Amino acid sequence: MSAPLHLSDATFQSEVLDNDLPVLVDFWAPWCGPCKMIGPIVEEIADEYEGKIKVCKVNVDDSSQHATEFGIRSIPTLLLFKGGQAVESIIGSVPKNYITDKIGKHL
Repeated sequence: MSAPLHLSDATFQSEVLDNDLPVLVDFWAPWCGPCKMIGPIVEEIADEYEGKIKVCKVNVDDSSQHATEFGIRSIPTLLLFKGGQAVESIIGSVPKNYITDKIGKHL
Protein backbone atom coordinates (compact mmCIF):
# COMPACT_ATOMS: atom_id res chain seq x y z
CA MET A 1 0.00 0.00 0.00
CA SER A 2 1.33 3.39 -1.00
CA ALA A 3 0.85 6.36 1.30
CA PRO A 4 1.13 10.05 0.45
CA LEU A 5 4.61 11.49 0.91
CA HIS A 6 4.74 14.36 3.42
CA LEU A 7 6.74 17.26 1.98
CA SER A 8 8.58 20.23 3.41
CA ASP A 9 9.62 23.44 1.71
CA ALA A 10 13.06 21.83 1.21
CA THR A 11 11.75 18.70 -0.55
CA PHE A 12 9.00 20.26 -2.70
CA GLN A 13 11.21 21.08 -5.69
CA SER A 14 12.72 17.60 -6.08
CA GLU A 15 9.58 15.61 -5.26
CA VAL A 16 7.03 17.69 -7.20
CA LEU A 17 8.47 20.12 -9.72
CA ASP A 18 11.33 17.90 -10.93
CA ASN A 19 9.26 14.69 -11.03
CA ASP A 20 8.53 12.87 -14.28
CA LEU A 21 5.18 11.55 -13.04
CA PRO A 22 2.13 13.73 -12.49
CA VAL A 23 2.07 14.76 -8.81
CA LEU A 24 -1.07 15.40 -6.75
CA VAL A 25 -0.31 17.70 -3.81
CA ASP A 26 -2.74 18.08 -0.90
CA PHE A 27 -2.24 21.42 0.88
CA TRP A 28 -3.77 20.91 4.33
CA ALA A 29 -3.52 21.61 8.07
CA PRO A 30 -4.24 19.34 11.05
CA TRP A 31 -6.85 21.73 12.53
CA CYS A 32 -8.88 21.88 9.28
CA GLY A 33 -12.13 19.86 9.39
CA PRO A 34 -12.61 19.54 5.61
CA CYS A 35 -8.93 18.51 5.34
CA LYS A 36 -9.64 15.61 7.69
CA MET A 37 -12.60 14.62 5.51
CA ILE A 38 -10.61 14.54 2.27
CA GLY A 39 -7.49 12.98 3.83
CA PRO A 40 -8.68 9.36 3.55
CA ILE A 41 -9.66 9.95 -0.09
CA VAL A 42 -6.16 11.26 -0.84
CA GLU A 43 -4.71 8.14 0.81
CA GLU A 44 -6.95 5.87 -1.32
CA ILE A 45 -5.85 7.70 -4.47
CA ALA A 46 -2.18 7.28 -3.48
CA ASP A 47 -2.73 3.54 -3.23
CA GLU A 48 -4.90 3.11 -6.33
CA TYR A 49 -2.71 5.24 -8.61
CA GLU A 50 0.65 3.91 -7.39
CA GLY A 51 3.13 4.00 -10.28
CA LYS A 52 0.89 6.32 -12.34
CA ILE A 53 1.03 9.45 -10.19
CA LYS A 54 2.82 10.52 -7.05
CA VAL A 55 0.69 11.78 -4.15
CA CYS A 56 2.08 14.24 -1.61
CA LYS A 57 0.84 16.31 1.32
CA VAL A 58 2.02 19.72 2.49
CA ASN A 59 1.09 20.90 5.98
CA VAL A 60 0.70 24.63 5.36
CA ASP A 61 1.39 25.43 9.03
CA ASP A 62 4.83 23.79 8.84
CA SER A 63 5.74 24.53 5.20
CA SER A 64 4.10 27.66 3.84
CA GLN A 65 6.57 28.71 1.12
CA HIS A 66 4.95 26.80 -1.75
CA ALA A 67 1.41 27.37 -0.50
CA THR A 68 2.13 31.08 -0.80
CA GLU A 69 3.92 30.67 -4.15
CA PHE A 70 0.95 28.84 -5.68
CA GLY A 71 -1.67 31.18 -4.22
CA ILE A 72 -3.31 28.72 -1.83
CA ARG A 73 -5.99 30.82 -0.12
CA SER A 74 -8.15 28.09 1.40
CA ILE A 75 -7.59 24.53 2.44
CA PRO A 76 -7.87 21.81 1.53
CA THR A 77 -6.57 22.59 -1.92
CA LEU A 78 -5.30 19.86 -4.21
CA LEU A 79 -2.98 20.83 -7.04
CA LEU A 80 -2.05 18.41 -9.81
CA PHE A 81 1.38 19.07 -11.29
CA LYS A 82 2.61 17.76 -14.62
CA GLY A 83 6.00 18.66 -16.02
CA GLY A 84 6.60 21.01 -13.08
CA GLN A 85 3.45 23.05 -13.79
CA ALA A 86 0.16 23.13 -11.89
CA VAL A 87 -2.43 21.84 -14.38
CA GLU A 88 -5.46 21.29 -12.11
CA SER A 89 -6.72 22.89 -8.91
CA ILE A 90 -9.37 21.36 -6.64
CA ILE A 91 -10.53 23.47 -3.70
CA GLY A 92 -12.49 22.13 -0.75
CA SER A 93 -13.71 18.72 0.27
CA VAL A 94 -15.03 17.09 -2.90
CA PRO A 95 -16.09 13.55 -3.83
CA LYS A 96 -13.41 11.06 -4.86
CA ASN A 97 -14.75 10.71 -8.41
CA TYR A 98 -14.35 14.48 -8.93
CA ILE A 99 -10.65 14.18 -8.08
CA THR A 100 -10.08 11.04 -10.14
CA ASP A 101 -11.81 12.63 -13.16
CA LYS A 102 -9.37 15.57 -12.95
CA ILE A 103 -6.41 13.20 -12.61
CA GLY A 104 -7.62 11.04 -15.52
CA LYS A 105 -7.39 13.97 -17.94
CA HIS A 106 -3.63 14.09 -17.39
CA LEU A 107 -2.62 10.43 -17.51
